[in-house]
Amino acid sequence: MWFKNLVVYRLPADWALGAPELEQQLATRTLQPCSPFEMLSRGWVAPSSTGRLVHTVNLQHLIALGVNQKLLPASIIRQVATERAEALAQEQGFPVGRRQMRDLKMRVTEELRSKALTRRRITRAWIDPEHGWLVVDAAGTAKAEELIETLRDTLGSLAVQLIETQRSPQMSMAVWLKLGEAPLRLTIDQDLELKAANQTKATIRYAHHPLDGKEIQAHLAAGMYPTRLGLTWHDRIAFVLNEKMQMKRVEFLEMSKDNADGGELDEAEQFDIDFAVMAGELAKLLDDVVAALGTEVQERAAA
Repeated sequence: MWFKNLVVYRLPADWALGAPELEQQLATRTLQPCSPFEMLSRGWVAPSSTGRLVHTVNLQHLIALGVNQKLLPASIIRQVATERAEALAQEQGFPVGRRQMRDLKMRVTEELRSKALTRRRITRAWIDPEHGWLVVDAAGTAKAEELIETLRDTLGSLAVQLIETQRSPQMSMAVWLKLGEAPLRLTIDQDLELKAANQTKATIRYAHHPLDGKEIQAHLAAGMYPTRLGLTWHDRIAFVLNEKMQMKRVEFLEMSKDNADGGELDEAEQFDIDFAVMAGELAKLLDDVVAALGTEVQERAAA
């Protein structure tokens, strides 16, 4: 349940959907199996064992988008089509032409599509109406936008925006590296990616490497800029901030220890506790990260 990657959106200021209303809306588009002629199907699934489409704890909501996708590699289509083309060539006495081969591949695709195995993947999102966050646990923007677009289609409209701050993450990360420290409750870790600003786009990556040496300063002075920087917030959450304001490889440090030392709880109780702790910690983390980047360009109308 703990989010591993954060793609951060700002909820519209007029967001007013409570859990019952949101549950009712999501129920209109639950995940369905792919039909014989479909390669992909999207819909909402329960994010927890309760079976509800909206899992709510302390007014914090957790939702999950399910995607069923049939696995039909192009190499399999080519292999079957080639075998049938060889048989057809022997039958008709001359090689299969381009048009015949194209038609043959289409027929093979249609035939195999109904028999293809289906893979399911799930993308979760946390909705925080109190602080105005909508955060998708996705490694990249494409999967996050898939959830946002499906939610927008389900609700009819959804005017969310990616977070935009007064200072770019690249500029801020470069300043922190030059100063040797990050602001507020953030500390610099030992992971860094630098990229050249010229046409070569040369890239240097550091992993588990001290970032306070002259070598790093020399690269910055030469015009290279950071695209990823490892940070720790309040000694509780480690993550990598990138130039797109995404947070990757999120690790909840203290929470893992707390769970290991806790008493025996059933699965549902533990899920609620974990979600409540995660939501509370991430809300504070996001506030500090946005403040460290100079606050948002456009504040919420309700602020």
